[in-house]
Amino acid sequence: MSVKESFFGRISTGKNINLYTITNKNGMTVSISSFGGAITNIIIPTAAKPVDIVLGYDNAAAYERQDTYIGSLIGRVCNRIEKGHFVLNNQTYDLYTNGHNHLHGGKIGFDKKIWSVEIMKDNAIKLSYISPDGEEGYPGQLSVNVIYRLLDCNTLTLDYTAWSNKDTLCNLTNHSYFNLSGYDSGNVGDQTVQLFVDEYTEVNELSIPTGKILPVKKTPFDLHDPSAIKNGWDADFPTIQAAGGYDHNFVVPEYNGNNKKIACAHSDKTNITMTAFTTLPGFQFYTGNYLDPKVKGKNNIPLQRRSGYCFESQYFPNAVNIPSFITPILRAGNIYKASTAYHFDY
Repeated sequence: MSVKESFFGRISTGKNINLYTITNKNGMTVSISSFGGAITNIIIPTAAKPVDIVLGYDNAAAYERQDTYIGSLIGRVCNRIEKGHFVLNNQTYDLYTNGHNHLHGGKIGFDKKIWSVEIMKDNAIKLSYISPDGEEGYPGQLSVNVIYRLLDCNTLTLDYTAWSNKDTLCNLTNHSYFNLSGYDSGNVGDQTVQLFVDEYTEVNELSIPTGKILPVKKTPFDLHDPSAIKNGWDADFPTIQAAGGYDHNFVVPEYNGNNKKIACAHSDKTNITMTAFTTLPGFQFYTGNYLDPKVKGKNNIPLQRRSGYCFESQYFPNAVNIPSFITPILRAGNIYKASTAYHFDY
């Protein structure tokens, strides 16, 4: 068991960025960058050969250039806020809109910040960032800690805490793209996914929830049984067609703030299985519909469309503007807490 620090390159400001590699007793490794808190590698030591199962880049400068959030921590608010507009304590806030809506924290979100890193005991590192009052238009100074821990049972945990000196919004996630056949194996359509959910949030043509929660039954979202991803991502179903594949929020059943199993994915090529858990009320299942092969990732491998998928744990998109949804408002003096975990069998 160990945590090793290494140089990961410089960004445009000239600042040095470090990489932290955690190894457990089984030889599984996870690497995290101080730039954006990005998970750059998850290497599974299968009997055949080690397999790196996340998309990523070879150096910090490439993470600075990217616009698809690969591997990164996302905040203050992940996913979308409609038209960048919300009202809090009778005050209106208008945020930056990247596209039609405010997405993943705005123009310069947490994915583009340098995080302070502390190496901890028990095979963990703690990343910290203080977001100043008014950053990206949000009220309050928000202090954030994220602890990455690699357990000997081959489980990677992400534990989030945050607090603010003013009422604000907080909805944090990680945006890793998984490919259990290996980051360089291309299309993930043959991999199977199982979602432990009964409902999803209906969205309009701009991927903003309407407020309706609909059953997955008799839709391409019914993944109660393991199914090849390709079986549903081109389905003749309006919301699938509009998103170019899966890019939808699912409702965690019987949400109570406890850890719940939300998804399971498997590759027959490597025999790696990943099971995802979260304490949050929802998660976005996204199939890399907007990846661009003109962009090169690790080892100069093109980032092909649909070459990875995400399970982004979250409060529902645009929840601040939909009264029936659980709110992402963080009151001054309260502490935001959330956990996500990924367990690997091979």
